[in-house]
Amino acid sequence: MKMRRFLENLFLSCTGYTYTNMARLFIRLFVGIMLMQFGIRQLVNYNNVVETFPGVIGMDNEMSLIVMIIIELGCSLLIMVGFLTRLATIPPIIAMIVAEHFILHDLLPDTFIYSITSTMPGYLPLMFIGIYLFILLAGPGKISLDYFISIFIISARGKDQSETEELEEV
Repeated sequence: MKMRRFLENLFLSCTGYTYTNMARLFIRLFVGIMLMQFGIRQLVNYNNVVETFPGVIGMDNEMSLIVMIIIELGCSLLIMVGFLTRLATIPPIIAMIVAEHFILHDLLPDTFIYSITSTMPGYLPLMFIGIYLFILLAGPGKISLDYFISIFIISARGKDQSETEELEEV
């Protein structure tokens, strides 16, 4: 009987309790650090990277690199602290779509999309796109500047029940 009760409690604690706000914080920090390390590497090795960095969307290679570094560092910081989180995910999504297009169509022109193996570089931008889309849809969670600023704005206006309930769903 005690073993059954223990297993039931274990099952309930593993499935019944969710830590969605902690999970959102973790995914924001994880993806922010992962993308930021690319920006830091490009910034440190700027002189070497600028020569080989591709020009995209009508920009020359130097301007493309500068825009990419700004996206990688700036948006990563915003996402990590949870400030303007949903807006900050849009530039990296666009950058990863462009990177994916470049990798699949320009760098690997003879490779069919469906024949990409797990060792080819085409999966990395897709992984980032998926994570950023999740953050865009799920939002930053309650452990973010967005949430705290929203609470401040609502309290400054006077408590409006519908706004407070909407934030509680976050």
